[in-house]
Amino acid sequence: MDVSVRLTTVSDEMEAEALCGLLRSAGIECGYRPTEEDDSAFEGLSPGGRQEILVHGADLENAQAVLAGAQS
Repeated sequence: MDVSVRLTTVSDEMEAEALCGLLRSAGIECGYRPTEEDDSAFEGLSPGGRQEILVHGADLENAQAVLAGAQS
């Protein structure tokens, strides 16, 4: 059984959807969920809040490469 692991966190659900779309286009299954991590004094005031991006453990290295390529 493959376990989901956190790839990264993003600021909101819209960014999570965009990143998961990128990962899925590279053939990597992806999901996201709200994270409990606070990133500012305004945490919890905006709808959705921070999201953690999850991938299968076996896909983590490939997902990191896709993410790195998108950031460069």
